Amino acid sequence: MLFAYFVKQAGLSQIADGIRRLGAGFILILMISAVRHVVRSVAWMACVEAPHRLRFWDALRARLMGDAIGNILPLASFVISEPARPALIRDRLPLMAGFSAMVIENIFYSLSVVVFVLSGMLALLLSFTLPKGLRLASMITVGVIAVTIVLGVALVRKQLKFISAAPTFLHRHGLNQKWIEKSRAVEDRVYGFYQRHGSRFLPILLLEAGFHLAGIVEIYVTLYFISPQQPPTLFTAFILESVNRVITMAFKFIPLRMGVDEAGTGRVSKVLQFTQATGVTLAIVRKARDLFWACIGVMLLLHRGLSLRAAARVTELALEEPGVATVTAPESN
Repeated sequence: MLFAYFVKQAGLSQIADGIRRLGAGFILILMISAVRHVVRSVAWMACVEAPHRLRFWDALRARLMGDAIGNILPLASFVISEPARPALIRDRLPLMAGFSAMVIENIFYSLSVVVFVLSGMLALLLSFTLPKGLRLASMITVGVIAVTIVLGVALVRKQLKFISAAPTFLHRHGLNQKWIEKSRAVEDRVYGFYQRHGSRFLPILLLEAGFHLAGIVEIYVTLYFISPQQPPTLFTAFILESVNRVITMAFKFIPLRMGVDEAGTGRVSKVLQFTQATGVTLAIVRKARDLFWACIGVMLLLHRGLSLRAAARVTELALEEPGVATVTAPESN
């Protein structure tokens, strides 16, 4: 209903004109978005420790299958989609090795998101006159990120290990000792990654930065086609991509962020001197891009012999194994 409301408010004919102007340019959008999947797959590969090795094709298809689950299944999908990736390729990489590497890669990704979103929100607040509601939302986002940074720094400096710090408490509350021991091993792998592989830090961070850069380029190219009257700049594309990150993090539980993406992007687009129809069209193009990759992920699942719900069940069973807990991060779509 929210989606239909904002489409009607923006003007269906204007949105249709924008989509027609994009035309075959959508293929370019898909090519740019493919870069985002590639760089995060390579970053995951770089987080796998010897003697194990993750092949590029296995990392990429696991990512696409996990995204398909996260984008299409409602409500609890955001809890399942991240752990689904190592679970769906456990025949190629041991589950614990893949899961630990996924946690480490998500930490790098989360760090990049924090820096990227904070920069975007500050640029929005300092460069434009915002309506009261949008200004308040931006200030709250900056505040939450600041608190997250402080907590993250404290966590890393003290190297707090929640499982290791309270094994007796966890055992008394019904957690299997074997589960506790393997979860402790995951913590040790995460905290010890820098000591063992410090040289990988910069390349992984650059890969995560490449993900955000590709997002900016994707928005710039989309606006170049759909908004000829108001040409985009890399600065406005940067702000819109940072807003997209916030929407993705806050509303991941809504399949394809239906309605809320159109609302947020449409409103911010008006602040950036674009029309509301341009913002809504941008959000719809993003949905089409997500649906394309979700279809690829579903085809990979079917090729593997699994339906979406069967794949989700595989993940749930894997999470019940000792030592595997659900760890999620801001989704990348």
